[in-house]
Order: sequence, then C-alpha cells, then structure tokens
Amino acid sequence: MSQPTTVECPTCGAPVEWVASNVNRPFCSDRCKLIDLGAWASEEHKIPVAPDAEDELFSGDFDPRH
Repeated sequence: MSQPTTVECPTCGAPVEWVASNVNRPFCSDRCKLIDLGAWASEEHKIPVAPDAEDELFSGDFDPRH
C-alpha cells in the first residue's frame, strides 16, 4: 500500500496527511482552520481584482439611491 500524500498546513506549515478521515484537511487542526477563517473575515486574505472591477460588475444592477 502506498503512503498517503502529505501537504503543509496553510496556517502553521505542519505536515498534514491528505486522507478522507482527516476532517481538518488541508489544515492540521481545528485551531489552524479557525485562524485562517478569521483572516478571511478580517480581510487579511483577499482575492486580487482590478480596482474598478466591482464598479464594472455591479454598476447596472441597481437603481441609484435618491
């Protein structure tokens, strides 16, 4: 039988076995998972977009407020 794939925890870098029984994968623990979630919630992590992208996407969706 082959060895399970091992990845690094995105939060702390600890080795994590990539197996179905690991409910926290790719994180090593629930703590690291929550730290990452908090970083997204506080906007420390962001998906990069062009500065005017939101204006272009949503400008015609709603009537302007009066």
